[in-house]
Amino acid sequence: MPQANVMMNVRRVNPTTSIIDIHGDVSAFAENVLMEAYAEANTPTTRTIILNFAGLEYMNSSGIGLLVTLLIRINRQKQRMYAFGLSEHYRHIFELTRLSDAIKIYENESAALSAA
Repeated sequence: MPQANVMMNVRRVNPTTSIIDIHGDVSAFAENVLMEAYAEANTPTTRTIILNFAGLEYMNSSGIGLLVTLLIRINRQKQRMYAFGLSEHYRHIFELTRLSDAIKIYENESAALSAA
């Protein structure tokens, strides 16, 4: 069975905000890694989850689907999802799929943290 070619690191910035640093590929094989990272990032006081895509190497349509699934979970918890570090290519894909309507995209970590 193929292995996920992705690592995710969770950083709790403060009681209400966590950042998930993504390194590698986001595809169907990343589901368990992504959901485990969210479980670690999600605390009773968490209001904002920020995804850091600076280490993203590849994302396909299954990866976009995983982000939608994660977004639904985050919305159910009355949390917000932000993102930064997207290349121009993936920013364009987020716009085409209208994912950028639901996930606010920022230029860098400090801008995302200021918004949180």
